[in-house]
Amino acid sequence: MERFDNRTVIVTGAARGMGAAHARGFVAEGANVVIADVLEQEGQALADELGEHTIFSRLDVTSDTNWATTVAAAEKAFSPVSVLVNNAGIAHTELLTETEPAVWRRVIDINLTGQFLGIRAVVPSMRTAGGGAIVNVSSSVGMAGKFGVGSYVASKWGVRGMTKTAALELARDNIRVNSVHPGPIHTPMVSGPDAVAAMNEFAIPRLGEPEELTRLVLFVASDDASYSTGSEFIADGGHLLGPVPG
Repeated sequence: MERFDNRTVIVTGAARGMGAAHARGFVAEGANVVIADVLEQEGQALADELGEHTIFSRLDVTSDTNWATTVAAAEKAFSPVSVLVNNAGIAHTELLTETEPAVWRRVIDINLTGQFLGIRAVVPSMRTAGGGAIVNVSSSVGMAGKFGVGSYVASKWGVRGMTKTAALELARDNIRVNSVHPGPIHTPMVSGPDAVAAMNEFAIPRLGEPEELTRLVLFVASDDASYSTGSEFIADGGHLLGPVPG
């Protein structure tokens, strides 16, 4: 028996990067996976590659209508949802005083409100399933500040707080809610020689690989973490510790 045999999992932002790695990991562990993303061509290609235990659903995480459609597709293709990985997100680099309100709202809408809408959409399905696990992807900057990415930092701190409230509110439904906090990961969002060079001064002097985060997400979503809810799981290569002297 694999850890997720016959369980239905929705992964958002799953067409590429960390989300695609998570989708692969859940399929390898026996799950039926909904690859949810706005990137239709890439998402469908991944679903075709992974086979009969996956479907693709176009999902704009800021749309409650899209969320309802995705949950319904999951239930129709497989069964009530047991796991949600709220992975979709964007970053924006700009000083707070130079950030246009429309840009600020877009970051918050995708990174924070999108996760709220996901929780709201899947809970009835999880109740039908008898419980479940929600994994909200925050960031290491959800534990600290970072210069020049104020909208992103605010959204990821918001995810951290929302996770704790959701964990309290959903505990009696046998639904666990936790957040994971990746540091710099080798994905299309974080790449290039500058990103690699910036890691040289930290405890683990490299970017993380998506598969390393997948192993953490699988643990947090599984019954192996059955006594954890409202918790923060950090995988940042020691980034929050600061630079290594010398």
